[in-house]
Amino acid sequence: MLDATELYGLDISGVSFVQARGGPYTEGCVILARIGNNAWALADSKKPDAEPLRFTTEELTAAGINPVHFGLHV
Repeated sequence: MLDATELYGLDISGVSFVQARGGPYTEGCVILARIGNNAWALADSKKPDAEPLRFTTEELTAAGINPVHFGLHV
């Protein structure tokens, strides 16, 4: 499993963030991007200058965030 050092060491320039398409996130400003195998970046579309947070798939699952709601596959 990736640790925080590895997650924040990944280059995310050029990744495409997507907004949720279903579930409880459709009205929010949460955007998500796959940044590697088992690695995700989560950002706020209303704060584009804020650094995205980075999570493993297991961490997203524990937080109740499902990439499928964003049209992304695990």
